[in-house]
Amino acid sequence: MTRWVLHVDLDQFIAAVEVLRHPELLGEPVVVGGDGDPTKRGVVSTASYEARSYGVRSGMPLRTAFKRCPQATFLPVDAQAYLAASRRVMDTLRTFPAVVEVAGWDEAYMAVWTDQPEAMAREVQRAVLERTELWCTVGVGDNKLRAKIAAGFGKPRGVFTLTRANWDETMGGLTTDALFGIGRKTASRLEALGIRTVSELTDSGEAELADAFGPRIGPWLRTLATGEDGSPVTDVPYVPKARGRERTFQRDLMDALEIRDEIAVLAREVVDDIHEEGRPAIRVVVKVRFVPFDTHTHGVKLSEPTMEPEQIEAGALRALERFVLDRPVRLLGVRAEMAEPEDPLGGRRPS
Repeated sequence: MTRWVLHVDLDQFIAAVEVLRHPELLGEPVVVGGDGDPTKRGVVSTASYEARSYGVRSGMPLRTAFKRCPQATFLPVDAQAYLAASRRVMDTLRTFPAVVEVAGWDEAYMAVWTDQPEAMAREVQRAVLERTELWCTVGVGDNKLRAKIAAGFGKPRGVFTLTRANWDETMGGLTTDALFGIGRKTASRLEALGIRTVSELTDSGEAELADAFGPRIGPWLRTLATGEDGSPVTDVPYVPKARGRERTFQRDLMDALEIRDEIAVLAREVVDDIHEEGRPAIRVVVKVRFVPFDTHTHGVKLSEPTMEPEQIEAGALRALERFVLDRPVRLLGVRAEMAEPEDPLGGRRPS
């Protein structure tokens, strides 16, 4: 039998969970985000396919979503409900003879050994639907990258296979942002070099890319365009590298002292989070989002690993001093990057 990778991607996951809780919303535009009030500041966590047809997208301000689709039902985020639903899905995937790597609430990779990968993908779909009432799309690939991209072609409720054999035919003529890992900014920089499509990126010279993007990122971009990916599917639980808190303010913050106080409060909340992880902070990063939506970050390395509230707060305030607070602020965030976890057998465990 041949080894395959399946990428299981739940369709409109958060919205689908909400529709299960509110069956009367089936077939209606649904937007989930913030506290569910589109007159307040906040962003869209997810939107149903019906809402997406009006141009509503994840990460969009709720107020913009309301302008585009005022007839939508807006609901607050209920993280615990989504986590419970996700656990049921992942438990279902683990009933198969596969290595299951959880990649988020709504997606996972499965390493399987079979001569009929698409048939197994359909079995996975059926099992998830029967046990959770949630639909998923399954991408089939000969590695993780191709399986991930394949799921995008299969949306929604489909199965799509992408391998080395059909990579050029499927991907070659698409723009480079069709590749997982290349966003709009990188695609724009590539286009400035005369590289617009995946096939053009494949044919480009590594030296040229290294000059433009650096000696590590440049060659990696070209490898990405070939679809090759040697990363393993692993069932080792994900270990977060950082914990953070953010707060969006309904009233713009103008006073530097008030901003400083809010950063101090967030830093203390982050201390509680890293105590849960049991790992000290080694660096603190502060995020400031100015009006209308201009986001910047600055970080500082701590003098020593620590879980002490005073030291982490002081680090956050030092990071804040690197900002020029000359504009109204709508969001603040503090993130503590933690030391790597200890391996029970000694040394550091990779995270």
